[in-house]
Amino acid sequence: MDRNDSLLIFLDGYGGEKTLPEHAVKGFLRDAGLPVPRGLFIPRGAAVPDLSSLAFPLAAKISSTVIRSKSDVGGVRLGLQDMDQASKAVADLMAINGVEGVIVEEQSPQGVEVIVGGIIDPQFGPVIMFGLGGVLVELFQDTAFAPAPMTRTDAFRLMARVRGYRLLTGYRGTPPCDLDTLARILVIVSELMTTGLLEEMDLNPVALYPEGAMILDAKMFVASHH
Repeated sequence: MDRNDSLLIFLDGYGGEKTLPEHAVKGFLRDAGLPVPRGLFIPRGAAVPDLSSLAFPLAAKISSTVIRSKSDVGGVRLGLQDMDQASKAVADLMAINGVEGVIVEEQSPQGVEVIVGGIIDPQFGPVIMFGLGGVLVELFQDTAFAPAPMTRTDAFRLMARVRGYRLLTGYRGTPPCDLDTLARILVIVSELMTTGLLEEMDLNPVALYPEGAMILDAKMFVASHH
């Protein structure tokens, strides 16, 4: 099944919603072969299920299509060490106004954070954005853009265009990041953006490691004509 068909089937399951819930987007990305944390979604009002299939420490965060920034409303809890801490965190987060549920995930280790995005530019069509994440992107606005779809070679070219590229290739004794995995993420996002079914994608942050990567947050906005 090609990207277009699998995306179409996925979007049809959400019947015309413009903004898709994060846990659903991550499930779709996992099926597309991209690295997302293991976790589960607890709808509002549901009991906290057995979390023993997940490895502690866990992270819990709100799922909401109306709240733009989770951190602004205190909607994230990290470092949950056992079932008691996780249950309490879920109960606290469920009490926040506008919450549709809570995502509980295995907490990923610290990595080098980057942003991968896709937009439809009125002039150039589908475009992929890549930048360094976290505080760096806010400080330096260090991003680069390239047309979609892109090949693996295009993806490596795009990475090399950000000023902070040296942070990815091993800087002052730090090991280099797994840029092959990053290239795969860029290529797949570029393929999804060329289906014409999406208006925007935002993977922010993506944590890069010496081996592998993890998409920690993911947003998908459906094109209005879908």
